[in-house]
Amino acid sequence: MRSLLGLCPLFLALLFGAAPALAGKRVALVLANSSYQYAPSLANPVNDGAVMAKTLKDAGFEIVESRHDLSALETRRVLRDFADATRDADIAVVYYAGHGIEVEGSNYLIPVDAKLERDTDVYDQGLSLDRVLVTVEPAKQLRLVILDACRDNPFGKTMKRTVVSRGIGRGLAQVEPNSPNTLIAYSAKAGFTAQDGDGANSPFTVALSKHLTTPGLDVRRAFGFVRDDVLKSTGNKQEPFVYGSLGGEDVPLVPVKVVAAAPVAPVANPQAADIRRDYELALQVGNRPAWEAFLAQHPDGFYANLAKLQVEKIGAEQAHAAATEKAKQAEAERDRLAALGAQKDAQAKAAADAKAAEQVQLAAQKAKEQVQQQAAAAEQQRVNLAAAAPGAAPASTASPAGASVASLTPTTTPIDLSRLVQTELGRVGCFSGQADGNWNTTSRRSLSQFNRYAGTKLDVKVASTDALDTVKSRPSRVCPLVCEHGFKADGDTCTKIVCREGYAINDDNECEKQRIAKPATAKPTTAKRDDGDERSARQRRQAGGAAGGYGAAAGIAAAASAGRASGGGQIFCNGGSCRPVNRGCHLEYRGGGGPGNDANAEVCN
Repeated sequence: MRSLLGLCPLFLALLFGAAPALAGKRVALVLANSSYQYAPSLANPVNDGAVMAKTLKDAGFEIVESRHDLSALETRRVLRDFADATRDADIAVVYYAGHGIEVEGSNYLIPVDAKLERDTDVYDQGLSLDRVLVTVEPAKQLRLVILDACRDNPFGKTMKRTVVSRGIGRGLAQVEPNSPNTLIAYSAKAGFTAQDGDGANSPFTVALSKHLTTPGLDVRRAFGFVRDDVLKSTGNKQEPFVYGSLGGEDVPLVPVKVVAAAPVAPVANPQAADIRRDYELALQVGNRPAWEAFLAQHPDGFYANLAKLQVEKIGAEQAHAAATEKAKQAEAERDRLAALGAQKDAQAKAAADAKAAEQVQLAAQKAKEQVQQQAAAAEQQRVNLAAAAPGAAPASTASPAGASVASLTPTTTPIDLSRLVQTELGRVGCFSGQADGNWNTTSRRSLSQFNRYAGTKLDVKVASTDALDTVKSRPSRVCPLVCEHGFKADGDTCTKIVCREGYAINDDNECEKQRIAKPATAKPTTAKRDDGDERSARQRRQAGGAAGGYGAAAGIAAAASAGRASGGGQIFCNGGSCRPVNRGCHLEYRGGGGPGNDANAEVCN
């Protein structure tokens, strides 16, 4: 392989200071309506439109047409003119902020001169969403319509119904685009309304301006970050939603920075192949000790600069992890003080600390994403340049025995490869187990999850170098974060939910007020029968009857007990009762017996 080191000065200048590469033609239309003539004015749409227009212009869109407070006729003209610009465009974006309503399952944008005295007026005075979709349909790669219009219907109370059964819903209705490569983004899920927020811009637009034009970020992932931010800023009351689908390739609104290869003939260098193999080994391991070992062997040159960029990426990721942990601790402390009812100044200080930690976390997140994108672009350019060089060996060529990278083995065993794939799957949020190199059912399921959310078709049966390279190419989380009960998603981590005093976490993972159990009242004392006599009720009745009639079992037993006490030992019974024979007396049998005729007589000497 010919050396690439001869390209270093010019190539590195292009690598670290390159401008964005020319992308396909991108056009955008921004519409914002605030000053309604027959409905209450809206505070934010015009401000939101200005922010989005600036965001798209700064992102390098060739055409950004921005208009506000348009009538129905003016809106139709603007849409017609914008359709001409989309005919040769690769990406077309329409952003609308203002009132929008749903009638009979169809969505309409409301111009500022709409009166809507009856429900059928919307067909003449409103602009259907289908009309907007027709405008962006000529775009080749991506058709994107963004609607910050999920507000309450301002004409709902006064609008007359021409047909009682005609439905007029809250917010906007769910829609599935018919054209391919089309996305429709709502500021709130279908059937729900959005919030304007407390500031000059809506929470939805603030999140859009932050994430939508991130270089190299797939538009679907961008809207995922937008959703997370809006849910967090609105206390989970508003959830943006995207309808439509795209293919498996990433579709960023702004391409990542790429490197233009200098048309200079490479200079032969016999050491280049060894350096390249050492670099690829360090890249496969991917941790800081591996890169430090490589830089100790090759401190200067083209590959050394690439290795330093990889070290910088690892440092940014570690800084972001530390900032996230600190933000989590600060938030937990704030919630703890609030739950304990601490003094206001202590709570205010804890809230300020949590806010500052959150800002540091956001800055670290942005720095991490930037350096990850730079490292990914540099690595892709290295692979492309190596493949284009005369006599270049494939970038995946294994290092022969004796490769001079300290503490690295020259070949990778299947267990090592499985461990590397597991580690990378864990980094992108698809694998939560221990990276032990055992490619079991859990590992296969994790790679299958990656395929699902990344739009790839990797073989999940075994860990492969293709899987490793594909997962490593993803700069950030791919699989959604799933937290256990009692925890909530906070960026890339799960934080414990802390409820204030008197509240507890319910089955829906929300804080719910606890019900105070009432003390048990003492029951009144009631008479109880004597259970000491274990005889049945029938036996007790028989015994009682016998004693009362003929001096049988119960009476005889009682008399016998008394007789033993008096010392006579004989019992005299008649029709009334039984008693012990008096001392000095005895019984004589006289015959007979029965009612009124005692069989025994007591005879006293």
